Amino acid sequence: MAVNSKSLSKRHFSLRKQDARTAWLLLIPSLAVILGVTLWPIIYTFVLSFFYAPTGIHQVRTFIGLTNYLTMLKDQTFWETIGRTLYFTGVSVGLELILGLAIAKLIHSHPWGWKFLRFSLIIPWAVPTIVNGAMWRWIYNADFGALNGLLMQLGLIKHYIPWLTLPNMAMPLVILADVWHMMPFVALVLQAALATLPGELEEAAAVDGANAWQRFWKIRIPLLRPAILVALIARTVDAFRVFDIVYILTNGGPAFKTMTITYLTYLNSFSYGKQGTGAALSFLISLFTIIMAFIYISILYRPEENQ
Repeated sequence: MAVNSKSLSKRHFSLRKQDARTAWLLLIPSLAVILGVTLWPIIYTFVLSFFYAPTGIHQVRTFIGLTNYLTMLKDQTFWETIGRTLYFTGVSVGLELILGLAIAKLIHSHPWGWKFLRFSLIIPWAVPTIVNGAMWRWIYNADFGALNGLLMQLGLIKHYIPWLTLPNMAMPLVILADVWHMMPFVALVLQAALATLPGELEEAAAVDGANAWQRFWKIRIPLLRPAILVALIARTVDAFRVFDIVYILTNGGPAFKTMTITYLTYLNSFSYGKQGTGAALSFLISLFTIIMAFIYISILYRPEENQ
């Protein structure tokens, strides 16, 4: 008996359609939960950014359109905090990339104790940011901090210095604490990428006379570009919205020299009672991070290298 190929095809299509419908029915509950947890707060905050919304149970919210956004864009304090945040992000992420790449290359060369070094990188990264900030606050303490004790023993200072009260030193010290905490993430990402690179290319380049430095810059770095892109985007987004380490170490001081854009959002939302302004600031932060991510992608992404 001849088999009708057209009927078999229709039956196969019907079964696939039924499987797809079943899959969607199974996914709908989890998707609804995810959208409810993530999408609804975003929509609510976006709507709130168009209102004058003072803090309080019986306060009346007034629709004011784009006033919150325009007020912030005209505010000098806003642009000062943007510049300060960009400085923090650029220096912090730049140092993490340089140090992370150096440590990843060191681990990849498999020196004595490289496994212990790779394992020890997890410790700073695993420390919660709150604990990290408290630890560095003790290190910088003006009366009994480890930094003052070390510098006194080395003879570099003659008396204890209140580091976190110095306007020109506060931000670099916050950056140091952040780099110590997050640099292992970059190092581990790049080391994992290095481990997947084919060794034949470097061997061929060595045969052709390329030295170690040339092999590193001409072969390894281009092949590491996707991993570098991932690390840069992840760390830049995280660094640009930095809050907790600043809150713990300096509370935005001294003289607001460490006030970042996220800290300004916190002040407007909870200290100044301007929830609408805080909501507008949160979306401006998102806009800046998206712009920086697109800049990274346009510079580092090479689709032809992944083919």
